[in-house]
Amino acid sequence: MKNFSIALIIVLVILGFGSVFVIEEGYRGIVIQFGKVRRDVETGQTVVYEPGIHLKLPFIDTVKQLTSKVQTLDDGANRFVTAEKKDLIVDSYVKWRIKDFATYYLATGGFKDQAETLLKQKVNNGLRTEFGSRTISEIVSGERSELMNKAMKQSAESAVELGIEIVDVRVKQINLPLEISNSIFERMRAERAAVAKEHRSQGREQAEIIRADIDARVTVMLADAERNARKLRGEGDAEAAKIYADAYTKNAEFYAFLRSMDAYRKSFNSKQDVLILEPDSDFFRYMNNTKGKQN
Repeated sequence: MKNFSIALIIVLVILGFGSVFVIEEGYRGIVIQFGKVRRDVETGQTVVYEPGIHLKLPFIDTVKQLTSKVQTLDDGANRFVTAEKKDLIVDSYVKWRIKDFATYYLATGGFKDQAETLLKQKVNNGLRTEFGSRTISEIVSGERSELMNKAMKQSAESAVELGIEIVDVRVKQINLPLEISNSIFERMRAERAAVAKEHRSQGREQAEIIRADIDARVTVMLADAERNARKLRGEGDAEAAKIYADAYTKNAEFYAFLRSMDAYRKSFNSKQDVLILEPDSDFFRYMNNTKGKQN
């Protein structure tokens, strides 16, 4: 009798623990009974358990906890074709959460990887449709928001069958394929090199024009300066001749003396100068006689 009581207590404890389940914060729970999701008898809606402690039938009901948080599907970049039949490499992400827990469980088995694989296909189909109806210039010139909104709307409609609600679809980056990018960059480099060559050629042409203009101006200025210098020298020589003439008119002997002194100074200016003259030469008349008379 005592052993029976102990066994009964153990069974009751096991049944008690098997009848209680806890749903953690941020999760929702559904009960699988005989391979089917438990539904409310009156409404026929799936019974979804909120966070807290709940009861179930031990050994019959199986509880499946599913997150109710917003999740992010951020996969690698994918290739899409535009209306111009040009390839684009698009990097995007999706914000989603479970809306219909029963449908989600039946469609994916409750596995996140399976859900994201199916969701990715639907989102990519929506993006492929939107990119395929636009040209590259339309995509990059301000229609990206409209593209994402339409892609989200289309993806949301198809994701209903997975029990998923798409919160947002965003395109992070749009790039051309590497081989096309390299071709475009090479063409851009060639165009820039041609423009630079043209600018350098125009610069050399302008430099030649400027140099020619400056050379012409310098030549004219030098010619003007030379003409002015000769004019001034002529005027100075004329003025000097006039002064000499006036001096000669007033005192011929003094004029002759000054001219002789000037000739002596110029002749003996250098120690290497050599003159071969007769002592009684007229050149030395003022050296031989202070009055300039020959002996």
